[in-house]
Amino acid sequence: MTLFIDKMKEVSKTLLPVVLFVLFISLTTVSVPSDIVIRFLIGSVILLVGLTIFLWGVDTAMEPIGEHMAKEVGSSKSLIKILFLSFLLGFLITVAEPDLLILGNQIQDASSDGISSTMIVYMVSLGVGILISLGVLRLLRGMKMNLFMAIVYGIILVLGFFVSEEFLAISFDASGATTGALTTPFVLALSNGLSTFKGGKDAEENSFGLVGIMSAGPILAVMLMSILSGQRNIQGVAEEYVFSSGILGPILSALPHVILESITALIPITVLFFVFNAMKFKLDKEEIRNILIGLGLTLLGLILFLTAVNSGFMDMGRILGMEIAAKNTKLLVFIGFLSGLIIVLVEPAVHVLGEQIEEVSGGSIPISIIRLTLSLGVGTAIAISMLRIVSPDVKLWYFLLPGFAIAVILSFFSDPIFVGIAYDAGGVASGPMTATFVLAFAQGAATSIETANVLVDGFGVIAMVAMAPVFSLMVLGLIFKYRKTSHPVEPIPSVIEEEKIYKPSTLQHCLVIMADRGFGDQIVEVARDSGASGATIFRGRSYSEEHQTKLPLVNVEIAEEQEIVYLITDSKISEAVATSLVKHEELSKKANLAVYMTYTDANLNKETEKTEK
Repeated sequence: MTLFIDKMKEVSKTLLPVVLFVLFISLTTVSVPSDIVIRFLIGSVILLVGLTIFLWGVDTAMEPIGEHMAKEVGSSKSLIKILFLSFLLGFLITVAEPDLLILGNQIQDASSDGISSTMIVYMVSLGVGILISLGVLRLLRGMKMNLFMAIVYGIILVLGFFVSEEFLAISFDASGATTGALTTPFVLALSNGLSTFKGGKDAEENSFGLVGIMSAGPILAVMLMSILSGQRNIQGVAEEYVFSSGILGPILSALPHVILESITALIPITVLFFVFNAMKFKLDKEEIRNILIGLGLTLLGLILFLTAVNSGFMDMGRILGMEIAAKNTKLLVFIGFLSGLIIVLVEPAVHVLGEQIEEVSGGSIPISIIRLTLSLGVGTAIAISMLRIVSPDVKLWYFLLPGFAIAVILSFFSDPIFVGIAYDAGGVASGPMTATFVLAFAQGAATSIETANVLVDGFGVIAMVAMAPVFSLMVLGLIFKYRKTSHPVEPIPSVIEEEKIYKPSTLQHCLVIMADRGFGDQIVEVARDSGASGATIFRGRSYSEEHQTKLPLVNVEIAEEQEIVYLITDSKISEAVATSLVKHEELSKKANLAVYMTYTDANLNKETEKTEK
């Protein structure tokens, strides 16, 4: 229940400001029918409960499933099996992504069934599966993230010249929609599990980036679908949107379709997990029970979430876009900018991302700067999307293709850790609020502007929102790298005067073990098997090759991306513990291991000993 309350607080922080913002606009700027306002409020409550339950279920079921699958993928010695399992996981989890289901329905409605929702969902899922398998291969083979993404986006850039504006917008929107509330935590769990399993000095760097790689899959899939099928333009004309009347009627009428859609989406990944559990995992009854409960919560939350979106949220977003665009186009751009600011500033995932970046940057890039940068970036992205709707001469590719191209170039100059984080961050802002309210708002605006085309201008906003964090964080990574080289941290001199060092005790030793990132837990496990008890793991991160930081006690330089393990052992077993580590087959070959031994009270002075006597 504590997890449920935490998730509700998290969702409330995101949802409540948006609801208040929408109500303020609807009461002061435009006229909205009362039944739509009431349905929006009811839908907001349902969405709050639904998304809370959904995220609760994701934490309880989907993340553990992702971790178990990661172990299965990582432990396999067959390359074909690794690629197949990675593809299957990517495909099946994307089919169930709520943001993608919403986008698919939006595309189907906007094209008057010219493109079916099912085709979009399955083509996008196919692209995700293929790119995840390639991303896993990259991780296991050690290919640099910036080089991999340069190749992928180079292909996208070339394909972009052969597709129509409709398919360009839809392909990039599909990319943003796949990095949603279900797919992102699952893929992050898979990525973290694989990077931990692989270990090595690039373990932390490898734990990021798979979400970013995955998001390129939908772009390639939709573009290739357009090119190979010869369908450059969408066949179909967007019909005039008819708003549902009433309050409870539209909500109840949406339920049957949503229930069927939700069950269909979750069945594949559920079946796959239980097949693997029977064959490989063989989890105990308690863990199986928890996962079953989590799957039930995920299903219930998905049903409530999609019901709220389809019956209340989308209508409100669409009618506001229509009314504001018809009233004042400058106001449309301004409100688009404000909505971007609000969505990012209140998004919990942005705060988590900020903490992550603050940690890896050693505090040199604080959370406040990250939140401000992302909010301004996303606000500007939505404002540009509104400007596209108002001005027919402003094309999506003017911003999208050069934006990602510049981001790719920056990745070769940015700090390596930031490269993976930046590509992953595209999914931070393009979450449920963007996929529901902002997309509907853009389509409503495109409906009211005579020169706008709903199929072209009504899409692309998710893509712009997804691009903003990638571009912004690449720039921050460049700044961080510059700070490291311009303001290096000097070695900390010893604060202990030589004459105060006294004869140490021989009762206990402190073992200091240095190894590549990712091997800390294994070192502790091996040491405990040899009789050690208690350990502390630190993560070291040097600032440059010219200015190394020295480790206290043993006066050893900390190499880049290392873990330092401190063990306090009885002097009688110290040598045995050290020997077990040095002679351990895997650690000696892969961990770049170094073991140092010193006395725990080597810094006691004479005055201290006199006091003790």
